[in-house]
Amino acid sequence: MHPFLLRAKQIQDQALNMIWPVRSLVSGKPSGGVLSVEDFTRLTFITGAMCQKCGTPQELDLGPDMLCAACIARPPVWASARAALIYDDISRIPILGLKWAGHRHGLKTMAGWMVGAGYDSLAQTDYIVPVPLHYRRLVRRGFNQAGWLAGAIAHLSGRPVKQAGLIRKRATKSQSGLSARQRKRNLVRAFEVRPSHKTIFEGKTI
Repeated sequence: MHPFLLRAKQIQDQALNMIWPVRSLVSGKPSGGVLSVEDFTRLTFITGAMCQKCGTPQELDLGPDMLCAACIARPPVWASARAALIYDDISRIPILGLKWAGHRHGLKTMAGWMVGAGYDSLAQTDYIVPVPLHYRRLVRRGFNQAGWLAGAIAHLSGRPVKQAGLIRKRATKSQSGLSARQRKRNLVRAFEVRPSHKTIFEGKTI
């Protein structure tokens, strides 16, 4: 960027921050950034030993091929899953702020966490594909936060994104308040690959 344009953007950002100060994703207080140091330390990032299939944290590190009991008993149909954070009373604040309120000011930061958590998988990924909302829910909400995150992850990782790769075949009730088993049942046959993308995705890592 030209030095003059860069300086102009810096002045603009400073002016906007005076009028609408950036607030912490966790506390909601003006923080000068998306998280204060104190709020950042309240988040529990998933690091260390984990199941290589589902990414669930494990107490003991049994090597690079370690699987949890659940994945041994019933192997998932997908190759691997990763999460950046433990979902608790702290992390749910920025997550639900994005999902329900459309708070996008922390989108790049959250996407960065996801890129870090899924780094090994992203290196082998052909396409990033967000899970779609049913059209009725999309109309009510006005946006799909998964699509926003997919776009941000694609931008940070350099991997291509296919926003319309999947179709939501049927409306499902909200996953909120459901057990893990109920969540799985709720989504049975809810999605399919868009016909125009079947040949694109064939043999690819998604």
